[in-house]
Amino acid sequence: MIKACDLKKTSVIDLDGSPHTVENITQQSPTARGGGTLYKVRFRNVSTQQKTDLTYRSDDALQETHYETKEVQYLYVEGDRYSFMDLETYEQFEQTQDEISDLLPFLVEDMEGILALISDEKILTLRLPDTIELQITECAPSLKGASATARTKPATLTTGLTVQVPEYIEQGETIKIDTREKKYISRA
Repeated sequence: MIKACDLKKTSVIDLDGSPHTVENITQQSPTARGGGTLYKVRFRNVSTQQKTDLTYRSDDALQETHYETKEVQYLYVEGDRYSFMDLETYEQFEQTQDEISDLLPFLVEDMEGILALISDEKILTLRLPDTIELQITECAPSLKGASATARTKPATLTTGLTVQVPEYIEQGETIKIDTREKKYISRA
């Protein structure tokens, strides 16, 4: 059992007998005295991809799904099917574009460090590392003296993802990206 206040985007919860991943969590604090914090959670059913929105109080208990994790490597894409390989057994499996739509802005061929959550021989979901390094393919030129300002500019990465970076970052540099927030962290 896990309390609603301890939920993370990496949690997998059992709702009505089927596993659901946590897609989004928002916290709402009532202004009235004695009002407890509410957590609005958007779940996604692992098998049907259907979304469910539920609201919990911080002490509400939820049932976690039991699963095992395996490290996998992203290999290549063919049409709308993405191929991965289990790094222990070297078995390959495929996921459709719809099943991994959240991961697409970060996937680079031969990428390692991806975790597959598996329950009853079925892949529930794939999880990326919290931070990854990607190269900038397109951005405006850097400005002299820009390091003293907090202004940002858009930069397009090798995967097509666009993030805001400080003005002093140049095209061709490799940067660290937070995969949970889709934000720039630092130079690599």
